[in-house]
Amino acid sequence: MESTKENNFSLAVSEPSIMEFKEIIKDIATNPNITALKEHIQHKNKSRYYHCLCVSYYTYYLCKKLGLDYVSAARGAMLHDFYYYDWRDKKVEGQKKFHAFRHPYIALKNASDIFELNNKEKDIIVKHMWPLTIKLPSYKESFIVTLVDKYCATVEFFKSSKRL
Repeated sequence: MESTKENNFSLAVSEPSIMEFKEIIKDIATNPNITALKEHIQHKNKSRYYHCLCVSYYTYYLCKKLGLDYVSAARGAMLHDFYYYDWRDKKVEGQKKFHAFRHPYIALKNASDIFELNNKEKDIIVKHMWPLTIKLPSYKESFIVTLVDKYCATVEFFKSSKRL
């Protein structure tokens, strides 16, 4: 009787790790231009740095679980809101009105000036506001960042609105 060989191939991926995540974004998260985002409010009382970090971690986690490019996804997500102005500033004409359309390109310019970005990271940054950006994200990771960004913004908004 001939024994059959079992295929040991597994679709399982390694588990997400906070230490791995920190290593992936270390050069970004510790860059003085990025840490300056701690001084800018994003949603209610949360800093832009905090928001980008949350979006980056949840994106990393989901992409790792789904077997996608979690490195590019986490890095692109960490840079998706890399701009310094206050979009709520009523003194600047059109600031709030056009912010959703402008800031992805500003973030890409700022990120490209400091970091070497691959095409996926660029797509993540520019298209994270989809469907407002009209052009569809080109990668699965870009779609995930888009959804995670909206999720994190919603949680930040409502969490800080609750007073228990």
